[in-house]
Amino acid sequence: MVAFLERFPPIIQALWGTGFTYLMTALGALGVFLGRELDERVLNGMMGFAAGVMIAASYFSLLAPAIDLSADLPGPIWLPAVGGFLLGGGFLWAVDKLLPHLHIGDDQPEGLRTTWQRNILLVFAITLHNIPEGLAVGVAFGAANAGLSGASLNSAIALALGIGIQNFPEGLAVSMPLRGGGISKGRAFFWGQLSGLVEPIAALIGVVATLTMQNLLPYALAFAAGAMIYVVAEELIPEAKISSSDHSDIPTIGVMLGFAIMMLLDVALG
Repeated sequence: MVAFLERFPPIIQALWGTGFTYLMTALGALGVFLGRELDERVLNGMMGFAAGVMIAASYFSLLAPAIDLSADLPGPIWLPAVGGFLLGGGFLWAVDKLLPHLHIGDDQPEGLRTTWQRNILLVFAITLHNIPEGLAVGVAFGAANAGLSGASLNSAIALALGIGIQNFPEGLAVSMPLRGGGISKGRAFFWGQLSGLVEPIAALIGVVATLTMQNLLPYALAFAAGAMIYVVAEELIPEAKISSSDHSDIPTIGVMLGFAIMMLLDVALG
């Protein structure tokens, strides 16, 4: 895989990576054609798993390289990682307040008032999750091609693999509730896979930013990490815990498994 991707410029590499993550979202959304309602415990375990992957990816693939790269910059070594991390979280906080969206299981939409249909608002909620994921993959491939210590093509591939794995249940978690809301299987699949299309777009932004502003690369890595941790802390874990009060261990186990798999990928490949 590394030898194959090395033949391409970083922008194409990032598109390959997020093409895989989008494909996994679409494959997950295909589960709607199985015709069975998704058990709430399974959904909560999926959200926990996604949270675990994102937590591990935020440290191993983003924050750790950001700290390593900060050693070559003037100023305090902690500033890029801490500053970028908080900026990333602040950015997602602002998007969360502005973008109209509806979380699975909720009745009241968040963000600016709108007349959009319920299924569009549900898709926008998952799209909000996918923005930092695509951005992270793009930044990781851009960092790998910058030729700096602390970042490698292997770690970028590991990040794309980890995010792709957790996108599979995420696609299913979008399409099944939409089907349960009364829309057809075909439309539920369409909206489910559509939520993953934002990742290649965000990846392009991330990779171009890192290639054109290499002095800000540690900030960009930490920014992506902060955005992902915001999604985990504000949405994934609270939603999974609240909706599984009788089985609170299920999302916790999901978090542990997701973290372990992402850590395995990054250590083994990176």
